[in-house]
Order: sequence, then structure tokens, then C-alpha cells
Amino acid sequence: MTKQEEFIEIYQNKITREGADKLLEYLKSPASDFFTAPASTRFHGSCEGGLLAHSLNVYECLTDYMARERVRTTYGLQCSEETAAIVSLLHDVCKINCYRKGTRNVKDKNGVWQSVPTYEFYDDMPYGHGEKSVYIINGFMRLTREEAFAIRYHMGFSGEENVRNVGAAFEKYPLAFALSTADMEATYFLEG
Repeated sequence: MTKQEEFIEIYQNKITREGADKLLEYLKSPASDFFTAPASTRFHGSCEGGLLAHSLNVYECLTDYMARERVRTTYGLQCSEETAAIVSLLHDVCKINCYRKGTRNVKDKNGVWQSVPTYEFYDDMPYGHGEKSVYIINGFMRLTREEAFAIRYHMGFSGEENVRNVGAAFEKYPLAFALSTADMEATYFLEG
């Protein structure tokens, strides 16, 4: 099974709310490069299909996190399988159509400059990061407030957000903390 097939299978099995089918159609359409886009310019997932792989990694990390005994009993954190799939698989839809292939110069091990392929970031809808993902998703299907906050603050304290807002969001919507943890785990341990 390819990563795209895996994504679609999870998506169709877990996400059933009104409008989900239209969002998936968009992701699969020529208007979207979701399945081929990188996840970043030079860091985690900076390769073709990196965004797709990252989204699946975050899904795996989040479902593992949510299954922990401590998370369920001590923290009292629970969410539906649909919510877990939505926030993890779709948290970075803001990156659709934002990367272009380019080159940059780097020195090789002998100190000689060489041109290497890279990606350049270009965003024709500069609406932010998490908030842009929320905006795009809500154009197709309605998010719950908890889902919207989780996606909005999935960058946690590593983003450019006001730290008081991040802390308040984590306190009020623990799923936001869980998604941020899963995103960092995928980024730094699985993809870094």
C-alpha cells in the first residue's frame, strides 16, 4: 500500500462528517499538491511526498499518545477516532501549493561550491500557519472548537504565537497539547 492509499484509507474510515468527502476530493485534485508536496524547505520532510509522510507520522504519534494509560486516566484526555484523524492528518494543509523547486549553493566535503536542489517557500495566501489550516478545512467541513484550537496551536511554543495564548490554549484544550507533542515527536524523532 502506498502512503497516499494509506492516507485515503484512514481518512475515509475515520472521517465521516458532512463535507469530508469534498475536502478529500480537493486534496486529490490537480488544484492541490498535498500528496506530493514537501513538509518544509530544508528540514523535516523536505522531499517529494514529505507533507503526506509527515501527516501520517503525526497521526501515528497522536494515536499512540492518546492510547497511553496515563493520558486517558491521569490526564483524562480523550477524543474520538474521527477527531484524532482530522487534527493529525489535516493540521498542515496550510502547506498545500506553497513549495516550489529551486536550487541553492552549498560546499561539499572538499569545500567546493555545488548547486543542489531545494524547495523555496512561497505562500500566496499568507494567513498564518495553524489558522490557515483551520480556515481551509472549515471551507469544506465544520471543525469543533477543540479541533480548531488543536490545529491552530499545533506548533506549540516553537511557533511565532504569543506564549500566553499557547499556554492558555493548551490548558483549555488539552488536545492542542497532544497534537503539538505528536507533531514535535514526528518532526524531531521520526523525520529529523
